[in-house]
Amino acid sequence: MTPLFNSDRLGLLHTLRKGFRENVLPILADLRLAIILLLLIAGFSITGTVIEQGQSLTFYQANYPESPALFGFLTWKVLVGIGLDHVYRTWWFLALLILFGASLVACTFTHQLPALTSARRWKFYRQPRQFEKLALSTVLPTLDLFHLQALLQQHRYRVYQEGSALYARKGIAGRVGPIIVHISLLLILLSGIVGALGGFMAQEMVPSGQQFQVRNIVQAGPFAQSRIPQDWGVKVNRFWIDYLPDGSIDQFYSDLSVIDSQQQELKHKTIHVNQPLSYGGVTFYQTDWAIAAAKVRVNNSPVFQLPMASLSAQGQDIGRIWGTWVPIKPDMSAGVTLLARDLQGTVMVYDTAGNLVSSIRTGIPLEIEGIRLTVDELVGSTGLQIKSDPGIPLLYLGCGLLILGVLMSYVSHSQIWALSDAGQLYLGGRTNRAQLSFERELVTVIEACEAAAKTYAPQPEPSSPETEALLP
Repeated sequence: MTPLFNSDRLGLLHTLRKGFRENVLPILADLRLAIILLLLIAGFSITGTVIEQGQSLTFYQANYPESPALFGFLTWKVLVGIGLDHVYRTWWFLALLILFGASLVACTFTHQLPALTSARRWKFYRQPRQFEKLALSTVLPTLDLFHLQALLQQHRYRVYQEGSALYARKGIAGRVGPIIVHISLLLILLSGIVGALGGFMAQEMVPSGQQFQVRNIVQAGPFAQSRIPQDWGVKVNRFWIDYLPDGSIDQFYSDLSVIDSQQQELKHKTIHVNQPLSYGGVTFYQTDWAIAAAKVRVNNSPVFQLPMASLSAQGQDIGRIWGTWVPIKPDMSAGVTLLARDLQGTVMVYDTAGNLVSSIRTGIPLEIEGIRLTVDELVGSTGLQIKSDPGIPLLYLGCGLLILGVLMSYVSHSQIWALSDAGQLYLGGRTNRAQLSFERELVTVIEACEAAAKTYAPQPEPSSPETEALLP
C-alpha cells in the first residue's frame, strides 16, 4: 500500500504544481495586478500619514466626531473599526505587502530571470534571411571577421565567434538592473513587515533632572517585547529652550544620559529636533516640551516644588499655558495662582479673588496677600518619542539597492550579429533603449568595415610591356 500511497501523493503534488504554474503564477505576475496593489499601498500609506497614528480613543472621538462626519462618512468609529488609527500594523495592510511581494517574485521568475538568461546566451545567425527581421542591418563586401571583432571590442562589446558567424553584446547590466530593483522592493516590503511585527513606539514627558525607563508604549508589534529596554534607562540631565528675539521658539534641547542598573553612564548626547539619540536599537527623538513644575518660596520658607498642569479654556484658543496654586496659609485655606506660557522666566500672579496682580520674573520677590512670594525657577519637561524598528537596516539596504538597480536599468543592452557568406558580410543589430545612440554606433562600425574592406581588397597586378602590346 505504501508505494501506491507515495505514487498518489506525488501525482497530487505534480497536479498542484502544474495548476499553480498555469493558473496562479500568471495572475501574480500580471503587471496590472502589481500596479493596483502598489496604488493601494500608496493610498493607505498616505492615509496613515494624514491621520494621526497611535493616539488615544478620546483623541479620535474629539477630532473625528460622528456629527458632522468628515467627508460625510469618516467618524472615529469607522476610523478605529477599520484600523486607520494604526494603518501600518493592520492585518490587511501587511497582507497587501505580502501579496505585492509575491507579485514581484512571480514577475522576477517568469519575466526578468528568463530575459537575463536569454541575454547571456550566445545567439548566432547562420542564414542571411535572419538579418531581415532586424531593424538595423546591411550587406557589405566580404571582410575578415577578425577585423570586425577588433572594431567591436574597441566599442566595449563582448564578442563570440563560431566559424563564419559572429555575435557581440554589451550592457548586460541593463538586464540585471530590473532584477535588483525587484530585490530592493522586496527588502523594503520586508522591512515594513519586520518593523510592524517587531518594533514599538513610546512617548514620555520627563521633567528636567529625572530618570526614566521606557514604559508608556503607544504601539507595539507582537514580537516587540524583547526590544523594550529592561536593564537600562535614561536620565534627563537638563532641558532648555532657545528663543528668538520676538519670543518664538528657535530650538529646544535635551541633555540625555543612558544609565545602566548600577547608575553608570553608558552614553551621553544632547539632542534636538532631527538629532536623536540611539542606543541598543532604540532611538529617542525630541518632539515636544512642557512646564513640569515651579520652584517657589513663601516668605522665608524652604524652596518647594509645585507641579504645573496644562490649562485650556472652553471654546477659547488661549494657546499653551500652564498653571499651579500656591497655598499662603498653613491650613491651605487660601492661595494664589501662578500662570506661565514658556520657560523664559515670566510668571503671571493672580490673587485669591482671581485678579491679575503682576507679572514677575523668576528670582524676583513679590508682596501679595501679606506674604512675600518668590518664584525661583520654572522646571521644564522634555517630550520624547521613542522608537525601535528592526526593519530599518533592511530599509536602508533596500533603498541603496533600489538606486543601484535604477541606474543599472538605464544601461542599454545592445546586440550585433555578423555572418560571412558567399563573399558578402551580413551585419545587423538591435538594442532595448537609446536607439539613436545605437544607430550612430552601428553606422560608425559599418563605415569602419567599409574602409577596412577597401584597404584589404586585392589590388590588380601591374601589366608588363609584352602584355600591353597584345592589348588592342
